[in-house]
Formats: sequence, C-alpha cells, structure tokens
Amino acid sequence: MNYREAVREAIRKALRADDRVFLMGEDVGRYGGCYAVSKGLLGEFGPERIRDTPLSESAFVGAGIGAAMGGMRPIVEIMTVNFSLLALDQILNNAATLLHMSGGQFHVPLVIRMATGGGRQLAAQHSHSLEGWYAHIPGIKVLTPATLEDAYGMLPAALEDPDPVLIFENALLYNMEGQLPADAGPVDIAHAAVRRAGRDISVITYGNSLWKALEAAGSLAEKGIEAEVVDLRTLRPLDDRTIIESVSRTHRALVVDEGWRSGGISAEVSARLMEQAFYELDAPVQRLCGAEVPMPYAMHLEQAAIPQAATIAAAVEGMVGAHG
Repeated sequence: MNYREAVREAIRKALRADDRVFLMGEDVGRYGGCYAVSKGLLGEFGPERIRDTPLSESAFVGAGIGAAMGGMRPIVEIMTVNFSLLALDQILNNAATLLHMSGGQFHVPLVIRMATGGGRQLAAQHSHSLEGWYAHIPGIKVLTPATLEDAYGMLPAALEDPDPVLIFENALLYNMEGQLPADAGPVDIAHAAVRRAGRDISVITYGNSLWKALEAAGSLAEKGIEAEVVDLRTLRPLDDRTIIESVSRTHRALVVDEGWRSGGISAEVSARLMEQAFYELDAPVQRLCGAEVPMPYAMHLEQAAIPQAATIAAAVEGMVGAHG
C-alpha cells in the first residue's frame, strides 16, 4: 500500500461507517482527486457523498462549516495549501471561532485535508509549506501525517473531534509505499513520536522532512553520531513533553522545517525548548528551514530551497563536532 491508498482507505472506511460523512472539493469526484486520493469513490458512494465543487475555496469551505454545524461530518479537500488562503476568512473567522463566540454552544466538527510542500516543480503558487501559519490559530487542530499509519489513522481520529481539524499531507509522500499493519486504526493525535532513538542530538521535524531526517540519521550513525529523530505529528497543540524529554536525553536540538524560518513553527519549537529546557541544553538550538524566497520552479533551485538529508546531516555534524 502507498500513502495515497492509505488516505483513500481511511476515507472509504469513514464513509461506510457513518452516513453523516461526505467528501467535497475540487475534482474529488469524476476526476478522482488531483492526487488520485479519491479515485473510484464516486462510483462506490455516488454524487451525494462525493461532491465535486466549483473552483471557490471560500464557498465550499463555508458550505462545509454549515454542514458540520447542521450535524454532518464533512471532509473538505483543498487542492493545495496555497489555495487554502482563499478560504482563510472561513477557517479563521468562522470555523475556528464559532465555539468561543457562541459561549460553547456551537461545535464545528469539520475536517479539512490539503496537500502541502514543494519538490514537484509546481512553482510558487502550489508548493509552499504554510501549516505553521495555521498552527498559530486557536480553535483548530493541525495534523501532519508522515507515515502510512498516520495517513490512515489520523482521519478517523479527526472525524471524532467535535472541533475543526486541518490535515496537511505532503504531496511528495503520496507515492511512498509501506506495510500497513493488519490492526491499523485511529491513532493518537495528541502526541509526537520518537521515530529513531539517539544520544547525541534531537532532530525535531514533521511531514516529508521526517524521512530526510531519518536518512540523515542513518548516514550520521556510520560516523558515530547517534541522532534521535522526533516526528512532531501535530503542530497544534504541540506536544511539549515529548520534545523536552528527547532534548533532556540528547542535550542538543536541531529543528527542521520546510516552511520559512521567520515566524515559523521552528521558531515556536525553539522558543519552547529555551523556555522549558534551557538548562538541559549543551549548545544553542539551531534551525534548518526553507529558503526565504517564493518557491523556485527550476528543479535545482527548488531542491536548494528545501532542507535535504545532506544539509540536515551537515548541520548535525557542525553542531556535534563543534561542541564535542
């Protein structure tokens, strides 16, 4: 099974289990989804539950909010994170705030899925990593599944949540193949996960950068450097405890984020480490982030703009080598 199929099976299972669940978005029906995630679902469930929408993110996200408030469990797919900005008013000023502004009377059990990340030569309007922006907003959860288990298991957990949940799927992961356990099901969406144990440094990341960090950790191990790799999994709320416990073991931290450095999620993680684990650190926290430019189209420039396994390994070697 690949990541794309894991997401599709999660949607299929949710549709079968609950008549209130439906999928809506641009090209999710007849076309089968821009990334083929919903391929075949229209024929299986029909146009009432697999709904193609007009090219208006504000309209169909707003419709999803209304449906959620009316008792349905909509899964809204936005083609790419950049296009979600066209629905930011609906997400920020409505979905995220209605529970608070109604004095706790109105929940919005809405799930919004969207592709994120660069590396596919789709240029600046289709390639940014803006999930850190959404992690700034109270009233929503922000999930970043990096593994098949999370791609499959985060959706049912999100559908059980009474409040809005945004799921950011890095588009480069859709073709990633792996083995989904026979007992796979809903997963914990409240905690980070240590994907590789180590003693010398904590590499803290999420999404597609997780796999680059693990690749870097493998090459570093050959040089005698044992890097612990932490998958944040959920950007809001952040799991401070897992991060702090990891850094308390390794005493160094590198935060890797494909998004921009200024004001990004890497800055938040770094600040929390300084606030809560300052005396555990043997060296300053460092960050490795996307270049602060609109995403280039040319492949060599795009690759240079995004953290890679080699740049992660080089950053770790610099930190560990410089401080012993």
